Amino acid sequence: MLVVAGPVGGAEHEVEGHPERPARIGAAMAGIDDLHLGTDLVTVVSEPAPEAGIARVHDADYLALLDRVGQGWLDADTYVTPDSVATARRAAGAGLAAAAALRTADAAGVGFVVARPPGHHALADRGMGFCLLNNIAITAAELAAQGERVLIVDWDVHHGNGTQAIFWDDRRVLFVSTHQWPAYPGTGSADETGGPGAPGLTVNVPLPPGATGDVVRAALDEVAGPAVARFAPTWTLVSAGYDAHRDDPLADLALSDGDFAALASTVRPYSAGPMLLFLEGGYDLAALRASVAATCGALLGTDAATEAQTSGGPGMEAVEVAKGRRERAIEEKGER
Repeated sequence: MLVVAGPVGGAEHEVEGHPERPARIGAAMAGIDDLHLGTDLVTVVSEPAPEAGIARVHDADYLALLDRVGQGWLDADTYVTPDSVATARRAAGAGLAAAAALRTADAAGVGFVVARPPGHHALADRGMGFCLLNNIAITAAELAAQGERVLIVDWDVHHGNGTQAIFWDDRRVLFVSTHQWPAYPGTGSADETGGPGAPGLTVNVPLPPGATGDVVRAALDEVAGPAVARFAPTWTLVSAGYDAHRDDPLADLALSDGDFAALASTVRPYSAGPMLLFLEGGYDLAALRASVAATCGALLGTDAATEAQTSGGPGMEAVEVAKGRRERAIEEKGER
């Protein structure tokens, strides 16, 4: 069974010519439709996230600013239209609705949040990188408040700086990111390992342009795996960006849709509890559709990939470097 929350943002929140556009929602939903799930597909209605839930993550002054802006730009990449804030609140609510459905329906279920604008760059006090509210962080904070130990895996090609910052010093949440380096937003060094209250609970593996799927899987297995095992999460949330696909116009990693199926299969055993994916990046519509289908198919035991897994690209050395830098940073912080 697949629980889908959304779609949200399929018509609202648009600036002509911007890569983060409503057609992305149609592509993601088409990928789910390609699986022909029938009664194994459960759709959840998405309501706006409650103020209390959003306030766990975002500052009151920033939320007031969003309400005042009305229309304009928060930065060179991030726009606000008259419908944007309401859409963002529904996108955040979609994650909460999916989590609630998984909690009551299936102790080890799988869900996908098909909603935009995306969220993982949004900081507590600022939107950036196409993101207004941090959807995955709002759901993670709700689950943590309910006593869950939450793992967030971010395989978007860009580092989830907002999510990392929000949970930097929170021992209830483990944040793992694989991402292209150098690339926007310029954060995500391997020696960023968490605050004093959450030592070792941030895991970053920066990868070079051209890295293939085998490299990303090695990053998860060799660098993140030990931290995940120690943390013993009860829930897994995924910032499922598909801009690491080789056809994506905004980045330079070289993954296929088959690689995203393999990543989903790698991450799934990290927790015996539910797994909930949130749509983040992915700007080539055909690649997005195929990658969503491959991801969800793998989690449901169906091979829906249209491309083979990739291997042989650069980056294995970067994985080893990240592992060493992380270990040294943790050791140094322990000595202090």
